[in-house]
Amino acid sequence: MHDTAHTASEDLAASEAMTMSRGLAYNTAVIDIGSNSVRLVIYRVEGRSIWPIFNEKVLAGLGREMRTTRRLHPDGVRESLIALRRFKAILESYDLAHIHPVATAAVREAADGPAFVARVLEETGFRVRVLSGAEEAHYSAQGVHCGHLDAKGVVGDLGGSSLELIHLEGEAGNNGITLPLGPFALGAPAPIDTDRTYRTIMGQLEPLTSRFAGGQFHAVGGAWRNLALIWMQKQNYPLHVIQQFELPAREAISIARLIASQSPSSLEKVPGVTKRRLDNISYAALVLQCLIESFRFDSLCFSAFGLREGLLFDSLPAELKLDDPLIAGCAALGGRLGINDNLGPALADWALNFYAGAEGLFDRPPEKLIRAAAKLSDIGARLHPDHRADLASDQVLRAPIPGQSHQERVFLACTLYTRYSGDAYGREPVLISRILGDDMLQTATQLGLLLRLGCDLSAKSAKLLSLARLRQHDRHLTLMAEKGWEDLLLGEQTRRRARALAQALKLNLAIVKD
Repeated sequence: MHDTAHTASEDLAASEAMTMSRGLAYNTAVIDIGSNSVRLVIYRVEGRSIWPIFNEKVLAGLGREMRTTRRLHPDGVRESLIALRRFKAILESYDLAHIHPVATAAVREAADGPAFVARVLEETGFRVRVLSGAEEAHYSAQGVHCGHLDAKGVVGDLGGSSLELIHLEGEAGNNGITLPLGPFALGAPAPIDTDRTYRTIMGQLEPLTSRFAGGQFHAVGGAWRNLALIWMQKQNYPLHVIQQFELPAREAISIARLIASQSPSSLEKVPGVTKRRLDNISYAALVLQCLIESFRFDSLCFSAFGLREGLLFDSLPAELKLDDPLIAGCAALGGRLGINDNLGPALADWALNFYAGAEGLFDRPPEKLIRAAAKLSDIGARLHPDHRADLASDQVLRAPIPGQSHQERVFLACTLYTRYSGDAYGREPVLISRILGDDMLQTATQLGLLLRLGCDLSAKSAKLLSLARLRQHDRHLTLMAEKGWEDLLLGEQTRRRARALAQALKLNLAIVKD
């Protein structure tokens, strides 16, 4: 029987192999007609990886008078139709596998919602699918799984008019609910009456405490993403990446309370926050505060993936959905920017064989990070050699590759910096002090030097790499080649790379024939 670690290793290797072999690539688009915004996103789907390649939105505010009139806002209808006509013109220039026009709470609940859908069809040809609250919750959960496969807990998707809640465990789509707790449903754009609104929200949530209590809360939606950006700015957080940005619940609730109590004018100076969202920010913060107080979540995780990505993820083949999103994303990015698609898997196996035979004198990175870094090890192939280290590490640090925590993201960036420079990452020390830590930096540096050696030794050839081996025994690091291929070890550059790795591992180097 295989042990758990070996089974996980086989799963990662299989995921990588399947990602390489599937070759499924096409463009598709989602038109999302929400209560606050109307948005077009065009995606490039490569296997399991879903990349946004064009994104445009209009904050039309279709639902901003729904609370009092039960009808779509006339100006919002006008602005939405203008935006949709433009979207049609854009989409006619693309070769698309499919277009997904969907509408959510405002159109679903408005008395004139059906008339609006008919008008959209007449003026643009888009057949809008009006999602039910349960469907909206389901696709939001699918979006979170798209970006964070092993996510557990509760998803909350806050739109302009509604809040969808759904468990990630169990049969997706069977446990989602929708509540009238979006900012427009609570009173926006009018200034917030904090006490009254707090009582309204808690009254909706209290009957649900046993259903959604505990664990991690996954926050989806533009208003909550803006809350995360405000926190990052106020705390001088060094990595402005929303996906899988995590906070302990006690810290998240203190931030939510602070923002809920501030006026829009006090928040409008925060960079990165859309001014037209400021009217909704206090409502969004108060909803988040009430969710944490009611359900006593342990932690909060923000997701940049939501309903739109969930629509696309839901339509993927079942076997693709099980692929690791980090491995798939690195395979797609590495395949696009690198030269040799076979190098990454071969380099990962070569590095894993070395770590497997090591005797515990240094830390081994998690296998997922070794495989991910190996897939990215050639992304600087087309970059200027004087700037490869900086450009490659920046790309890895901020690329929209999901399936990784912020610590893992910084680890991979540091690894790629060392892979191209030979030095430990030191460009942004605050990334190390606040996110990674010195021990993980040392491990990333060692892995970067190992990949650097493998790439140069083999001239980026998977075949040549298989003819050389690296072993650690006692205090020695030994580089060997198979009989007949000893000349691979003659390069002065190879020797320099091997010496640098041995020094980083605090070992003595030996280069010998097999």
